[in-house]
Amino acid sequence: MVLMDRALAYLREEVAPRAQEIDRDPETVRWALKGLCDRGLMALKRPEKFGGPALSEPLFRQFQEECARTSGSLSFLQTQHQSAVSLIARGENQKLAEEYLPQMADGGKLVGIGFSQLRRPGPPVMRAERVDEGFILDGHVPWVTGWSFFPEVLIGAALPDGQSVFALTPLPMSRCEGITVSPPMKLAAMETALTVSLEFTRFLVRHDRVAFLKPAGWIQNSDLINIALQGHFALGCAQAGLDILERNALTKPLPFIREALERLAGELRDCREALAGGQDVSEETSQERLVARAWAIDLAVRCAHAAITSSSGAANSLDHPAQRVYREALVYTVSAQTSPIMEATLNRLVRS
Repeated sequence: MVLMDRALAYLREEVAPRAQEIDRDPETVRWALKGLCDRGLMALKRPEKFGGPALSEPLFRQFQEECARTSGSLSFLQTQHQSAVSLIARGENQKLAEEYLPQMADGGKLVGIGFSQLRRPGPPVMRAERVDEGFILDGHVPWVTGWSFFPEVLIGAALPDGQSVFALTPLPMSRCEGITVSPPMKLAAMETALTVSLEFTRFLVRHDRVAFLKPAGWIQNSDLINIALQGHFALGCAQAGLDILERNALTKPLPFIREALERLAGELRDCREALAGGQDVSEETSQERLVARAWAIDLAVRCAHAAITSSSGAANSLDHPAQRVYREALVYTVSAQTSPIMEATLNRLVRS
């Protein structure tokens, strides 16, 4: 497919050589994101009626895996917007979809997401109140990635009846009326994607900015669907570790490095097949998908560790890609984590 060829060529030939810069410099991330926009790669799941390309699920996951293999910061940043595209496309506000979706592939409209707080047990930290003009938002959004990259963000807030409202709000560069933005967080990995938290104080979202309402428990059902899908980011990270291991195998005449590479590469192929086989959603496959997700997480960490081990003391340098990949494995371990995923991951680590 021409689109995928263009995407893979950009990631491998232009982004990969600058991965270390992207990890350190937000302006280089901005350059890499613009490259995706210039090639029309920022709305890969957009329906055909809004301009497509409506990429198939296997091809989309291949793109996400390759992006994670190339640069964790770029991968983490672009997937926020790709998620917003899919959510707006499936939403109830047709006028909003018609306004935004045609401009979401090339950077005309860039939108982040902020609804992980809906997973938290107990009283909601981000709340919404119905009023005649729309909804009043109050509360705390702990994680929003893409500050200064995305002018807007799709926020999820809980209603008193248990439903959740998803609405577009500004992602301001500084304080604006009703929204306070924190300084960018200091993070071990993917810091250059610029993650902040937001505080909303009686902020009015009008009806025309509301994408959709979701019933109580929606995010838990969504997490069930995404158990296996999210694992492809960890597989990309695992492959990045193996890329380093392979380079080391070429420069160090030590047969055990080559043996480790072959064994881990074979396990990666098997894990990819297991994730692909766990895409259907049912009670019967839930445990199977959890096991595959935990395997992908474990494999990402082990492949990154193999990259460090085979790189010797040089891996302790901030300039060394093995250290970056190892830190990125940390992020993919906890991204979109739920209690069942945590349990499955720990169970695998204990058995290992």
